[in-house]
Amino acid sequence: MNFSYWEIKSWFTNIDFTIVGSGIVGLSCALHLKRRFPKSKILILEKGMLPQGASTKNAGFACFGSLSEILDDLKSHSEKEVIDLVKKRFNGLQLLRETLNDKKIGYKNYGGYELFDKNDVLFQESLSKIDIINRMLFPIFRADIFSIKNNIFNFKNIENQCVFNPFEGQIDTGMMMEALLKKVQSKDIKILNNVTVEHFEEIQNSVKIKTNWLEFSTSKLLIATNGFASQLINEEVKPARAQVLITKPIKNLQLKGTFHLDKGYYYFRNIDNRVLVGGGRNLDFKSEETTEFHHTQLIQDALESLLKTSILAETPFEIEYRWTGIMGMGNQKKAIVKQLSNHVYCGVRLGGMGIAIGSLIGKELSQILD
Repeated sequence: MNFSYWEIKSWFTNIDFTIVGSGIVGLSCALHLKRRFPKSKILILEKGMLPQGASTKNAGFACFGSLSEILDDLKSHSEKEVIDLVKKRFNGLQLLRETLNDKKIGYKNYGGYELFDKNDVLFQESLSKIDIINRMLFPIFRADIFSIKNNIFNFKNIENQCVFNPFEGQIDTGMMMEALLKKVQSKDIKILNNVTVEHFEEIQNSVKIKTNWLEFSTSKLLIATNGFASQLINEEVKPARAQVLITKPIKNLQLKGTFHLDKGYYYFRNIDNRVLVGGGRNLDFKSEETTEFHHTQLIQDALESLLKTSILAETPFEIEYRWTGIMGMGNQKKAIVKQLSNHVYCGVRLGGMGIAIGSLIGKELSQILD
């Protein structure tokens, strides 16, 4: 690429911090770095026209985990680890809301509902553990987080009772990312899109970065690419594709809230008089362990079937958009925030909870430079 002296001088010289990834983690990290080091020169690199991972492609759930999901986590994590996970999600959402304010992210506290298929053994198992989980999480919320309610939305083929969480909300993901981008740019932090980092190596007191456009050096490199982390670093992070679809507007839609099914593997919500539905990667975990932004007939059919047989069983609807996002998963749900070498750091593996913990992980990433 034919860069001028002026371009190289202004954009690629004397860079203190280079952040790879312009999602919630990368942008939040940049904001906190600027507060700590006001005179620093910060550059954010994004390989897509828009953030490519899940920050602008998620379902917009401001959640902490459904009851059955938390119970499932207790099978592979200690009680303390699960409490810490939920606490981070709660604190992360508070930080996001404080950073941008509720109006700018379209935050609505409609509450969250966990639904169960008829005759699902998970239903009785979950209900029998509500008091135990409420006691476990009481120090975080200072109230019972889960309670039993009747299925007031009259979903078909669903148990007549559900689990309600009054602390759960929803946001407008597009509004959130627009507000975050504007805030970052107002702090004189540069963002370059369509730039792919192909390789990096430490050279004495700096890091040499090779991109699809040019090579340059930075004092510190921070990697915030979550589901794409394995393309740059050797950490225990696997990509996990999430498939989503959304209907055209539906007149007199009564649906209001965020809804979970099957340990959180399926989810849906209202937005702009539409129904958004996502999930289903548990139908084929191996195929969904990918960074490819494709749909599969298996999962798309399952999502449409959920709409037809349960959510909108008596309401005509049409699908208007379909998309996918790439999350970062692992055997453990704890995010990886660490120093990788003298001048390289990472904040990755958000475990499908990017909205909840992204702001907090970005802050933690900025702090480990000490």
